Amino acid sequence: MSQTPKEQAPVLSIDALLTNWPRPEIRAVTARAVLAIQSHLAECEAAQDVTPAAARALKASGYAALSVPAAFDGHELGGLSMTLSEFGWVQEQLGAAGASLALVLAMTGQVLGSAFAARSLPLELLTLLGRAAVQRGALVNALASEPALGSPSRGGLPQTALQPQGEESGHYLLSGHKTWATGARALDFALVTARTPDEQIARVLVELTAPGVRIESTWGGALSLRGSGSQDVYFSGVVVPVGNVIAPQFQRQPQHPAHPAWFWTALAGTYLGVGTAALAALLDYARTRVPTALGQPLASLPRVREAVGRIGTDLTAARALLRVAAQGFEADPSAESLPLLAAAKALCTNAAVSATDAAARVVGGAALSPDLPFERLLRDARAGLTHPPTDAEAFERLGGALLEEVGKETQVP
Repeated sequence: MSQTPKEQAPVLSIDALLTNWPRPEIRAVTARAVLAIQSHLAECEAAQDVTPAAARALKASGYAALSVPAAFDGHELGGLSMTLSEFGWVQEQLGAAGASLALVLAMTGQVLGSAFAARSLPLELLTLLGRAAVQRGALVNALASEPALGSPSRGGLPQTALQPQGEESGHYLLSGHKTWATGARALDFALVTARTPDEQIARVLVELTAPGVRIESTWGGALSLRGSGSQDVYFSGVVVPVGNVIAPQFQRQPQHPAHPAWFWTALAGTYLGVGTAALAALLDYARTRVPTALGQPLASLPRVREAVGRIGTDLTAARALLRVAAQGFEADPSAESLPLLAAAKALCTNAAVSATDAAARVVGGAALSPDLPFERLLRDARAGLTHPPTDAEAFERLGGALLEEVGKETQVP
C-alpha cells in the first residue's frame, strides 16, 4: 500500500526569501491547496479519478480565486490577481505535492488567467466565472480534444456540434464527445469547442451539472496522472443559452499570446514540481538508507552525491528559466515573449523526466515499489512530454526567434 505523502516545505529560491515573493496571500492559498492534494492524492490514485471528497477539498482551498482579478472593468470580483511568475511558483508547489490533482487545479488557473488577460470571453461570462471561482471555488477546464480530432493544436474542425434550437428560443443544443477532460468530475464549468452550422468553431460555456451531460470513466489503467480523472465527457442535446456561446467573430485572431503563456506556465510549473518531489524523496532516502554492507548512509557515496548534484543543477536551471521567461512576458505580454516560455516548458518537463529517472537509478529496485513515491513520480513526469508544444516545436520557436534577431547583440539575462 502506498504511503501517505509527507507534508512538504515550500520550494523557495534565495530571492523569494529576500523579497517576500510571492505575496503572503498567494502563499497562504497555496499551502491550503498543497494540504488538500496531500490529503486526497492516495485515494484519487487508487480510484483513478478525482473523488468527491477531493473535489470539495480542492475547491475549499480557495485556489480558483488566485488568477481572478480583484476587480475587472469596474466589477468587483475579489480575486488575488496572481501574476504569471507567481503562477509558475504555485504550480511547482502543487506539482511536488501530487501532479494528478495539481494538474486539475492548473487547468482552472490557466483558463481563468488567460481569459482575463486576453479578454477572450464576453464580460458577462468573465464576471460569472470569476465570481463563481472566488465565492465557491468553482473549477473550470477547456474541453477541445476528441477521438477523431486528437489534439486541437494541430487544427481541424471538431465533431461536437452546436445547433440553434429555434429562431425565437434564444438557446442552442450541444451534442458531441470530448476526451482527456482533466478533473472531469470535479469541474463546475467547461469551455467546449464546437462546430457551428456554417462550419466555424465556437466555444460554449457549459455547466457540467446540466441535463444531457454524461461523464464516462475511460481513464482507468493510465500510465501517468492516474488520479487526475481525465475522463470522457458526452453532450447529448444540452440546452445552452445564447449568451453562453462565444461566437467565432468574437474570438481574436490570431490567438492572443496570453493563452499559450498561461498554458505553458501551468505545465512547466506542475512538472517541475514532480522533479522537485523526486529530489526531495531521494534526499530523504539517501540520508536514511543504511545498507548492511556499507554500514553508513547512501548519502556518503560519491556517485550518490554526484547524482543529487546533477539533479539539483537541472532543476535549478529550469526553475530559473521559467521565472525569467514568465517575468519577461509580464513586462512584454506579446508574441515576441512566447519563445522563451515555450523553451521553459520544454526544459522544465525534461528536467522532471531526467530527475525522476536519475533518482530511480540511485534507489535501484526499491524505486519500483509502490511503498516509495519514485515509481509514481517516474510515471507522472513522462506525461509532461505529451503536452504541446513538443520539444522540437519549443526549441524551434526559440531558435527561430534568435535567428531572426538580425543585427542585435546576443543578450545574456
